[in-house]
Amino acid sequence: MGGQACVLYGAAEFTKDVDLAVSPKVEDLPPVVDALALLGAKRIAVPEFKAQHLEAGHAIHFRATDPEIGGLRIDLMSRMRGAPEFEQLWNNRSEVQLEDGSIIALVGIADLVTTKKTQRDKDWPMISRLVAANYISESASADPRKSRFWLRELRSPELLIEASSIFPALAKELLAERPLLSLAINENLEALSAALREEENVERKLDREYWLPLKKELETLRHLERNLER
Repeated sequence: MGGQACVLYGAAEFTKDVDLAVSPKVEDLPPVVDALALLGAKRIAVPEFKAQHLEAGHAIHFRATDPEIGGLRIDLMSRMRGAPEFEQLWNNRSEVQLEDGSIIALVGIADLVTTKKTQRDKDWPMISRLVAANYISESASADPRKSRFWLRELRSPELLIEASSIFPALAKELLAERPLLSLAINENLEALSAALREEENVERKLDREYWLPLKKELETLRHLERNLER
């Protein structure tokens, strides 16, 4: 998931780390531990790599020491705000085959967009590029599921107006879920642009509120770890 997934979905993003969604079940963690060991990965921050912290929604941060990958940072998570449980994330996944024949499992694009709705400035342009790239490349052969995704998530007012004109019945059906679609249907570009900015502001606020208790818990864990190191 994260920036590397955005690259593979065609919405290029320069990133020096890799974000992975992993199962939080205790019985599923040993293979992850083995993979991290192969990379010489060392934990660089609290919390510890434990199922309970993954279940709580924390990210576990590592730095790979293997010289072949140049100190790559690896972040592991199991729960993200608004995203489904890991089992559903896995069922929703996409797969990409690399030149060497290996298969990479990607968080499904709809789930990736959800995980990108954060308080960070860099994530919102990425969401816009990610959904726009998917819409432009696949709109000619759209199925209802993809059409719903675009109408729910497009952030370009011009493209949202276009999509609403192509799928007018579906746009009206989704009005209760995304009221600003009425502005797209009416082709009110200026008001739609303002509504999209407000929609973003609401999600940023929700993300800040989501992380407040997790940040407090991290402070407690840092304090405990410092005391244990003394």
